[in-house]
Amino acid sequence: MTSDVTTDAPSRTPDRPGYRFYVLAVLILIYMLNFLDRQIIGILAAPLKAEFKMSDSQFGLLGGIAFASVYSTLAIPLAWMADRFSRVWIMTGALAIWSGFTALCGMAGSFGQLFLCRMGVGVGEAGGVAPAYSLIADYFPPHQRARAMAAFAFGIPLGMAAGTLVGGLLAATYGWRTAFIVVGLLGLLVAPLLRLTVRDPRRGGMDMVKTQAVEAAPTLAPAPAPAPAGADRAGRIAAQIMLGLGAGLLVLAGVSWLMGTSLGNPLVLGFGGLLAVVIGVSLMIARRTASVVVKKPSFWLLALGAASSSVCGYGVAGWLPLFFMRSFDLTLKQTSVYYAGIALIGGLLGIWLGGTIADKLSKKGKGAYPLTPAIAFLISAPCFILAMNSPWLIGLVLPGGGSHVQQLTLAFFIFLLPTGLNLAWLGPITAAVQHLVPAAMRSTASALFLLVNNLLGIAVGFYYFGWMSDLLAPRFGDESLRWAIYTGMGFYVLAAILLVGASRTLKRDWVD
Repeated sequence: MTSDVTTDAPSRTPDRPGYRFYVLAVLILIYMLNFLDRQIIGILAAPLKAEFKMSDSQFGLLGGIAFASVYSTLAIPLAWMADRFSRVWIMTGALAIWSGFTALCGMAGSFGQLFLCRMGVGVGEAGGVAPAYSLIADYFPPHQRARAMAAFAFGIPLGMAAGTLVGGLLAATYGWRTAFIVVGLLGLLVAPLLRLTVRDPRRGGMDMVKTQAVEAAPTLAPAPAPAPAGADRAGRIAAQIMLGLGAGLLVLAGVSWLMGTSLGNPLVLGFGGLLAVVIGVSLMIARRTASVVVKKPSFWLLALGAASSSVCGYGVAGWLPLFFMRSFDLTLKQTSVYYAGIALIGGLLGIWLGGTIADKLSKKGKGAYPLTPAIAFLISAPCFILAMNSPWLIGLVLPGGGSHVQQLTLAFFIFLLPTGLNLAWLGPITAAVQHLVPAAMRSTASALFLLVNNLLGIAVGFYYFGWMSDLLAPRFGDESLRWAIYTGMGFYVLAAILLVGASRTLKRDWVD
C-alpha cells in the first residue's frame, strides 16, 4: 500500500516558459555535477594508480563496478519513490549524498577505502537521473521532449569537461585528494538551490487536454489505480529469478570460504550474490512497471542498444586521459585542457543535434528516435580509430607524419566528431523510453532502463578496457591501451544493429 501524500504538494505545471527553462537549467547543473563527480576519476587515473599501485584491471574495477553496482540497482527503488513522493526532495538528498562521498574519496587511505567511497558516490547518484527525466517530461510537451532531454544531457559533456579540467588542474597543482574534496564540497553548496527553487509539477500534466474536471482535480499526485490480477506477474517472475540467483551465489561464496574449495573467489561470488539480491528486491518493488516494459521488445532493444554504446561511451571516456598521457606524451595538465575541450565542444554539439534531428524526423515516424543514434554509432567507430592514428593520417600528406603539435591538432578535430556522435543517443532514446509507459510510471521505467544501460555500460565498459589493456600488455607494452580501445569499437556496431531493430518495433509499443 503506498501513500499518496508527498512531502511537497506538486504544483501545476507553470504556464510561464521562463520558469520551465529555469528548471531545466537547474537540472542541467545538477546533471553536470553528477557527471563531474562520476568521471573525475578518469583524469586522476595516473596519480591514483601510482598511489595505490593498481593495474589497469584494478582501476577498471574502481571506475566501473564499484560505482555501477549500487548506482544501477538502487536507482529502481529511488525512482519508485519518485513516482509517488516529491521528486525534488529525492534529488536534493541524492545530490548531498554523492557530493559528500566524492569529498570522502579524497581522504581514502587504501584501495579498499576508495572502492567503498566510490560505491557511496553511486548510492547518491542513483537518485539523481530518473526523477529528473520524469520532471522534464512534466514540464515540456511531447513535441519538445527530445530536445529538452537533449538539453538536460548537456550536463554530461559539461560535467566531463569540468571534471577533466578542474580535477586535472587541481590534482596537478595540489594533489588528487584536493581535487576530490573541492568538487564534492561544490555539490553540497548547490543542493539547497535545487530544493528551494524547483517545484514538483502535476504528473502527466503536459500529456492531457485540460478539461474542467482535470483543472478541478486535487494537486496531489493521484494514487496508482489498483492493478488487475496478474498485472505484475512478469515483474514478479523476473524478481524471483534474480533473488534465486543471488541466493545461490551467496551459498557458493560461503561454501568456498568455509571449506576452501575451488568454486571461485569467495569475495567475487559474494559480491555478485549481493548484487543479484539487490536487483531482485528492486525488481520486486518495481514489479508493476517492470511487468509493462519487459513485455515490450522496444524496451530491450533500446536498453541493450544504449548499453552496448555505453560500453564504449563510458569506457573510452574513462580511459582516454590515460591514453593521451601514454600514447600522445601529454602531461596531466596538458591532458586536462586537451580532453576537456574535446568533451565540451563535441559533446554539446552531438547531444543537441541528436535531440533536434530526432524531434523533426519523429513527425514522419517514431522509428526516427532510435534510428538517428544508430547511424551516429556506425560513423563513430572509424572516426575514433582515425583520431587515435593522427600521425599516420598526417603522414599520408606530410613527410614524417608532421610535428607533434600538428598531430595533436588533427586528432583534436577528428575526436570532436565521434565524441559528439557517441552522445547523440541521449535525447532521442530517453525521450522514447518515457513513452513506453503511462506518465505515473516514468521515473521507474527510466530507472529500469538505466539499470540495464549503466550496469552493462559503466561496469563492463570501464573494466573491459582495463582488462583488455592488461591482457595485451605483454605484446604491445604501453600501447596496449590503444589496442584495447580498438577492440571495443565492435560494441558500436552491435548498438547500431539493436537500435535499428527498435526503430521497427517502437510504433506499436508507444504510449501517448
